[in-house]
Amino acid sequence: MDLAQERKALRKQLRKEKTKRFFKAMFSRRLVILGLVGFLFFLFIAIFAGVLSPYDRDALDYSALLEGPSAAHWLGTDALGRDTLTRIMYGARVSIIVGVVAVAIACVVGVFLGLCTAYFGGWVDTVIMRLSEALMAVPRIMVSMALIAILGNSMMDLAVILSFSTIPMYIRMTRAMALGIKNTDYVKAAQIQGGSSLYIMFRHVLPNSISPIIILMMQNVGMTILMESGLSFLGIGITIPIPSWGTMVEAGRMYLLACPVLAISPGACVALLVISLNLLGDGIRDALDPRLRGEV
Repeated sequence: MDLAQERKALRKQLRKEKTKRFFKAMFSRRLVILGLVGFLFFLFIAIFAGVLSPYDRDALDYSALLEGPSAAHWLGTDALGRDTLTRIMYGARVSIIVGVVAVAIACVVGVFLGLCTAYFGGWVDTVIMRLSEALMAVPRIMVSMALIAILGNSMMDLAVILSFSTIPMYIRMTRAMALGIKNTDYVKAAQIQGGSSLYIMFRHVLPNSISPIIILMMQNVGMTILMESGLSFLGIGITIPIPSWGTMVEAGRMYLLACPVLAISPGACVALLVISLNLLGDGIRDALDPRLRGEV
């Protein structure tokens, strides 16, 4: 009993030290801290947009059309008199929801299929990998446009559509990691002890493959936000009256000379959010890789 308690305490201590090393390595770079602050800022305004802004996102004011920045409207108003800053806040909510949901769906489906291909092999591996390769051969924007024509372009529809073309990345990443793990001694020991396939995949194989998957997720959130904004800019993504940074840039480009802040401000927000996510992803990569931490 004492030995079991000692082992439990030792494992707890090791986890604590590992977590401490992770955060120390991650926040040792100022750019990573800057990326985290940037992401948390956009997350904050996305969550509390309704509280922070005194205006309704769709409120029209025909007495204040295309006004420049002022004390009443910090980023001016659009062609219908709507407050630009308010719509940017709600646009942050749309971008973050679509990006996070799309990546979460792609990760869950792709990781499960990747584990199946690596663990079972044979025809399962052949079928899944050939389908994923066929999907990767088609440009992502073409896949998205075709699915939008079939499913629609609501916020959740767009999240599912954008996740579809990202799934092969997770399949290939998980498969590559799992193939190197499934023949290890502890996996074979679990098989000898009668562990089920699902138990072994999710208890032994997945936890030891998770680091590159987390890094890929961080990269894909920014990429998905860019894709959502691009589709909305083309008029096939999020549609009015729901504010999206892409639709705001498209609407503002017609008034680029008269009121440049209409297009520049949402475009700058897209760039800043994606850069923040990339910086944060780089920090997580450095913290999870022992070679970059100098431990190997």
